[in-house]
Amino acid sequence: MAIPEPAPHRQLALPLDLPLVFRGPVLPDRSNAEARAWLGRVEAWPVGRLALFGPAGVGKSHLLQLQAEACGWRLLSGPALRGVPEPAPTALDDADAVAEEAALFHLINACAAQGLPLLLAGRAPPARWNVALPDLASRLRATAAVGIAEPSEGLLATLLARHFAERQLHVPEAVQDWLLARLPREAAAIADAAARLDRAALAAGGAVTRGLARAALADWPGFRALDDVSMDLLDGGSPSAPALL
Repeated sequence: MAIPEPAPHRQLALPLDLPLVFRGPVLPDRSNAEARAWLGRVEAWPVGRLALFGPAGVGKSHLLQLQAEACGWRLLSGPALRGVPEPAPTALDDADAVAEEAALFHLINACAAQGLPLLLAGRAPPARWNVALPDLASRLRATAAVGIAEPSEGLLATLLARHFAERQLHVPEAVQDWLLARLPREAAAIADAAARLDRAALAAGGAVTRGLARAALADWPGFRALDDVSMDLLDGGSPSAPALL
């Protein structure tokens, strides 16, 4: 009697996606050129403060963390900012989501009083942050702000490859090109797509192919599932039978 072959091993795909933090250098692009220029001239910051702003995934946190490491500054997180922080050169991520507005007000005042640099990061320019304290709103309006835009096409391709590498996913270049033609032109969307494909590959116990990507992203807003039979053939599949008219 023939012994049945064991079923393919499938890894458990955990529902939790931990945010990835890139460790490499900032990828130069026209979208972050102005921000990189300002970060290289700390002495030129008006009142010693600068805010980076832009949509999710464009590299605000990455730039802020690298600046803190390079300059030896304290790195803080807005949602954890409470009380009266001690004055010190500081990089504050998610500064538009502080736990206590008074803590941010004290931090701004302390750094300004002692001539210490303060780097902030948030989604919108500080003048548009929703704060209740009038004095804090005044300080934020006086803060120089520089935006980081959505990445160029070249950087989007590099970001997708980097997200796959960080997740230790080997995805052929042809599949990456196929994905880039169908994904939204946003850094956050590239990161989300890589996370979805990572989970799908773990659940399937196989590689990331066009077929797997189409199935995993089919119901994802913004994904353009363009029909291309020749691409299915390249993946080793077969074309669907023609409809009878």
